[in-house]
Amino acid sequence: MVVSVYRSDELTPADRMAWTTLQSQASCRDRPQMANPFLSPEFTLAVGSRKHGVRVAVAREPSGEPVAFFPYQRFPGGVGRAVGIGLSDCQGLVHRPGFQWRADELLSACGLALWEFDHLAAGQHPFERSATGSFPSPVIDVAEGWDAYLAQLRKKSPSFTRTTLSKERRLKRQHTDVHYVHDERDPAALRTLMEWKSAQYLRTGLNDRFARPWITQLVEQLFHTRSEPFAGILSVLYADGRPVSAHFGLRTERVLAWWFPAYDPAFAKYSPGLILLMHLAEAAARDGIAYLDLGRGESRYKDSFKTGELSVSEGLVSRRHPVAFALGKSHAPVRALADAVFSHAQLFGRADQLLKSTRRPREGRKST
Repeated sequence: MVVSVYRSDELTPADRMAWTTLQSQASCRDRPQMANPFLSPEFTLAVGSRKHGVRVAVAREPSGEPVAFFPYQRFPGGVGRAVGIGLSDCQGLVHRPGFQWRADELLSACGLALWEFDHLAAGQHPFERSATGSFPSPVIDVAEGWDAYLAQLRKKSPSFTRTTLSKERRLKRQHTDVHYVHDERDPAALRTLMEWKSAQYLRTGLNDRFARPWITQLVEQLFHTRSEPFAGILSVLYADGRPVSAHFGLRTERVLAWWFPAYDPAFAKYSPGLILLMHLAEAAARDGIAYLDLGRGESRYKDSFKTGELSVSEGLVSRRHPVAFALGKSHAPVRALADAVFSHAQLFGRADQLLKSTRRPREGRKST
């Protein structure tokens, strides 16, 4: 395996096109998770423009043709994490069908002692062997069209479906100009969504992601990102001339990732978020999306809407290295261990230098 490592902004247009092509082929070869937008070059490039250390390892044939892309973020001491960990709902290696690799060899080529993941796509066996847990990621399959999905939803969750449709009718009776915009391009609507989401985080006692400027900037950048077939999609439900619920997510050719939903609490009695998701599924089916990935995490509304589940896992894969050995001697949770490494990076400075000096030479341009 010939591996070259690049900064995310060093990838050539040809390499980015090859990456996108591998994703497109995956969606047609019963490997749907590999087509997830969080595994797209656009997401990696966007995170790389906001965070240091984002790299992409490219495995090539002797002819130079790319056969696999491995995005990661590198920290001192040879510590690696999935790109956008904590934000990304799908992680791993994007590769050609039948491509084989060894985790230790790949980490060595990347100059990593270890790599942490929390949403590893199923089927990444060299990494899955080190997983500490596996979790369902609910999906809405609309490949057969909206009518087929709605019929299935009525059968699976009849009371839920009737109630949601009834609330939309009541919303229309009691308010004016109720309509749905699938791909809203007004930045003001995105700002409204982020304000709602921040308020929701505070109400529920969760960490406010949008209090971090880099995350706000990342979402704004992805909102303006348009390539074929990747896009940031802002969907909005309006009433009385203003937004009442909204969602911002990412799409590729056949997958739409559910990411940041929120609504105006003043309209809570109508369940505007559920109404929006029904419209979103209908519009996605019309646009040729095969499924909506609702993301890891249990929720009553996800259980009601889902047609099935994919699987993601979390864990830490490592190779023989002082940093990996030090972590392996502890029984603390993976995330706590990794955070300890980052907060005491100087302790691993010499190990990092040793790692770089002993790394096997690789062909092509490379960054560390």
